[in-house]
Amino acid sequence: MQTEVVNKMHERFLREFMDILIMTRMRKKTVTGYDMITYFHERFDFLVSPGTVYSILYSMERDGLIEARNEDRRRIYSLTPKGEATIKAIHESSEALENYYANLLRGQTSKI
Repeated sequence: MQTEVVNKMHERFLREFMDILIMTRMRKKTVTGYDMITYFHERFDFLVSPGTVYSILYSMERDGLIEARNEDRRRIYSLTPKGEATIKAIHESSEALENYYANLLRGQTSKI
């Protein structure tokens, strides 16, 4: 039972924070949608549909977090300065965020 609950929480976190994981990956290199689908499967053993990944990428592009260029019939995505600043702020706040989520799971609801 515990393994099942943990697996469901793992999948829930992956789905909820997919945009952050995508931006973290983009800090190292440019990516395609297919690269991200493969990354989620290989790194997290998590099958995600192309529709989900591309929907998130398009949303992030509309929000100015990433930009795309066409290259050999592929769209190559990279972080914009706004995306870089966003992921930097998240990483710099990771300890506060971890504490917040740990407290949330304990039933404590204090603000960050």
